[in-house]
Amino acid sequence: MNRFWSRRIQDVVPYTPGEQPRGKNFIKLNTNECPYPPSPKVTEAIRRAAGDSLRLYPDPECTELRAAIARREGLQISQVFCGNGSDEVLAFAFQAFFDPEQEVVFPKITYSFYPVYTDFFGLRRREVPMNPDFSHPIDLLCGNNGGVVLANPNAPTGIAVGLDTVERLLRANPDVVVIVDEAYIDFGAHSAVELIGRYPNLLVVQTSSKSRALAGLRVGWAMGDAGLIDGLRCVRDSVNSYTVDRLAQIGAAAAIEDEEYFQSIRCRVMDTRTWAENTLKGKGFTVIRSQANFLFASHPRHPGRELLDGLRAQGIIVRWWDKPEIRNWLRVSIGTREEMEALVKALDKLI
Repeated sequence: MNRFWSRRIQDVVPYTPGEQPRGKNFIKLNTNECPYPPSPKVTEAIRRAAGDSLRLYPDPECTELRAAIARREGLQISQVFCGNGSDEVLAFAFQAFFDPEQEVVFPKITYSFYPVYTDFFGLRRREVPMNPDFSHPIDLLCGNNGGVVLANPNAPTGIAVGLDTVERLLRANPDVVVIVDEAYIDFGAHSAVELIGRYPNLLVVQTSSKSRALAGLRVGWAMGDAGLIDGLRCVRDSVNSYTVDRLAQIGAAAAIEDEEYFQSIRCRVMDTRTWAENTLKGKGFTVIRSQANFLFASHPRHPGRELLDGLRAQGIIVRWWDKPEIRNWLRVSIGTREEMEALVKALDKLI
């Protein structure tokens, strides 16, 4: 700790992003990136835009991108907010809608950025334990809180809840904001966007990083009541009005509009996920049924850390957490069929 740090950050433990290796050519199955390239229409749109206009600031309101999202989702543009990745959008939401005097609640095993946000912004939190099968502890998220955050599908488990469960949370928490983080929604789960018109306390957050293969552009968005969107805008414009650069806005809009390509790559990921799940189960792994672009798996005779290290020695990186509840589990991103076949061969050598 540096003596010049403010008291606010002295005890903060920052988020640890997935490793981005340099040098050795690894098979990366650790950060849930899309294994396929973005739509050709994205690269073409960016190529056309990469000219003299880069000397100008981008549109702070991301008007064209928000319009593209609104058209696709059947919303008004006033119900859409864009940011520099969904992580930034979530950070703005934690500042805009949660007060230090009340507890923010979310499951204990979930996206590990949530507790970082509460620590950094000086918020109280209550992390509720998962059910024994890693399903969501919905009863413990209903009432007596200052806000709810639900990753759906959940990370790192891949388990999703249905629309009826999301609606139950909204009805049980009518006076606080319920954030539904849908980073992985496009791989088999049901989005809560259709509930926005009925619940002014619902904020749905999505990203272009996974199903649209744009992790490198850093574009995310929130959808909700116009009053919530104004709150996000208030936070943004108190920090940095130009959060999404000109090329990112253009590229993400092109990705949103190329529905055919979007459908093709998400279906390819889901098909490979099914094959990988069945194959790992056939080799003795316990694999949780996933509705995301990753699998959560464990082996009864081989600890998670042992498998993590053994795979890395063979040039494959997966994700592992040193937490008691999930120490023997690995999260494996879905790669191409060839990459997943290489993973299976590497695991064969270890087990």
